[in-house]
Amino acid sequence: MDEIRKPAENSDNGRFKPGNPGKPKGARSRATLAAEALLDGEAEKLTRVAIDKALEGDPVALRLCLERLVPPRKDRLLTFDLPPIGGAKDHPAVLVSVLEAVAGGDLTPSEGQAFAALMEQHRRAIETAEIVGRLEALEARGAK
Repeated sequence: MDEIRKPAENSDNGRFKPGNPGKPKGARSRATLAAEALLDGEAEKLTRVAIDKALEGDPVALRLCLERLVPPRKDRLLTFDLPPIGGAKDHPAVLVSVLEAVAGGDLTPSEGQAFAALMEQHRRAIETAEIVGRLEALEARGAK
């Protein structure tokens, strides 16, 4: 247990310096590099085999091919009635419409939540614009 510990190469006191960047961005592991080396030049043949198996009815190959052709959608277009949004005073009515759409099954709860988050950002933008307008008016009065 009396072994001597060497300080880390990039430090003065045996500890890593703050802000050590770690691996550079885009660095790949040895396993990834080895797999890429093995597959290099074989992608076309492998793709052809996957397509042929999919055409023969192999469900795994079929799913693989379809996922590449038509990736799963992360979002969908939302269509539902909203009252006009003229300002922050209209937000409660809009949020009631969103809640009704969620309750009626027209929107999923996560879609309703995402829409409510958009409304919150809209409200903040309106609020910020109003504050800037008031501040400019106060500064204009103070400059007279």
